[in-house]
Amino acid sequence: MAGPGPGPGPERLWSRDLVLASLANLFLAFVFYSLMTTMALYAVERFEASDTEGGLASSMFVIGAVAARLVAGNLADLVGRRRMLVLSLVVFVLASAAYLGADSFGLLLTVRAVHGVAFALASTAAMAIAQSLIPASRRAEGTGYFTLSTTVATAVGPFLALVLVHGPGYTALFVAGTVASVLGMLVALLLRTPDRPLAADERARLLRFHPKDMLHPDVLPVAAFMFVLAVSFSSVLTFLNSYAEERELQTGASLFFLVYAVVLFGARLVAGRIQDRRGDNVVVYVAITAFALGLAALALARTDALVVVAGALIGLGYGTLMSSIQAVAVGRVPMQRVGAAISTHFFMVDLGVGVGPVVLGLALSRLGFDGLYLALAGVVVLSAALYHRVHGRTDTGRGLVAAAGANRPAQPRA
Repeated sequence: MAGPGPGPGPERLWSRDLVLASLANLFLAFVFYSLMTTMALYAVERFEASDTEGGLASSMFVIGAVAARLVAGNLADLVGRRRMLVLSLVVFVLASAAYLGADSFGLLLTVRAVHGVAFALASTAAMAIAQSLIPASRRAEGTGYFTLSTTVATAVGPFLALVLVHGPGYTALFVAGTVASVLGMLVALLLRTPDRPLAADERARLLRFHPKDMLHPDVLPVAAFMFVLAVSFSSVLTFLNSYAEERELQTGASLFFLVYAVVLFGARLVAGRIQDRRGDNVVVYVAITAFALGLAALALARTDALVVVAGALIGLGYGTLMSSIQAVAVGRVPMQRVGAAISTHFFMVDLGVGVGPVVLGLALSRLGFDGLYLALAGVVVLSAALYHRVHGRTDTGRGLVAAAGANRPAQPRA
C-alpha cells in the first residue's frame, strides 16, 4: 500500500508588490546613506560650520527619524500603509530637492530634520507592506531578502556619493538624490496592495496615540537588545575614519563597508532560511559571536587586512542581526500591528545610533581605540544574556517543530 504523498511545498514568497516595495526601500536607503556620509563635510565647506555643527547637520536626519518612529506605526495603520508610503515619499522628494536651495546653515538643519521624518514614515510603511506580503512560515527568509535592498544601498550610496562630490560636486549629489527619490515615489505608485480597513473602535484607539500603541510592549524587550547592539555599531559608523587615520589604515577603512555589504549580502541569502527552519537562536548566537569578534579585530588591527576582516565579521554579525531580530519582532505581534512592531524596532535602533556617538565619544577620550573596541566586544558578548532572557529561552526552533508535524496545514498567507 502506498504511503502518504509528499507534504505541500513552501508557500510562495516573491510577488509583484514585494519586489516593488523592495525597490522603493532601495531608493530610500540609497538617499539616506549617500547624504549621511557627506553631510558633515558639506556643512563645514559650504557654511564654514565647526566640526560639532557639521556633526549636527549629519545627525539632524536621525533626530527627525527617531521622533517620527514614535508615531509611524500608528500612522501606517490609521492612514493606510500604501497611502502613507506615497504621501511620505512626496515629502521625501521635496526635501531631497530642497538641499539645492538651502542657502543657510539653519535652513539646512530644517531640511535635514524634515527629510529624516519623511524617511522614517516611508521606510516604516514600505517594511510593513513587505511584511504583510511575506508568508509567516518564511518570515525570516523573506525579511532577509527584503532588507538586501538596504544592503545594496549601504555599498552603493557612500561610494557614488564620494564619486560625485569629488567629481561634479555637491549639486550633482543632490540632483542624484532627488532623482532617486522620484524613482522611489513612482515605484510606490505602482503598488496594488490594498490598505486594511479599520473597525471604528480600533481607529478610535489608534487616534489616542497611547504609548503602548506607538511602541509595542511585546516588541520592546527584543528592541532593547537591538539598542545595545546599535550603540556598539555606532562606534564603527562614527569613529572608523578617525581610527584609520590615527593608525594609517585608510586603505582597509576604504574597503570596510564594501566588504561589509558583500558578506552581508551573501549571509542574508542563507540566514533567513536557516532561521525559519532551525529557529532564531542558531542564527542570532552565531551573529553575536561574529559581531564581537569583528570589534575585537578592530581593537587589535595593525594592518589593512585585519580591518577588512573586521568588516566581514561585523557584516556577518550586526548586519545579520538587523534582519533576524526584525523578523523576531514582527513574529511577536498580530499582523494588523506590524507597523507598530517595525517602528518600535527601528526607534530603538535609531536611538542607539544617535546616542552612541555621544556616550562613546566620552569613553574614547579615556580608553583610546584599543580599549573602546575591546570594551564594546565585551558588551556584545554580554548582550547574549539579554537576548536569552527576552527571547532566546523561549525559542524552540521552528524548523524542528515543523518537521515533527509535517502534515499540519501550511500557515495562511498574511
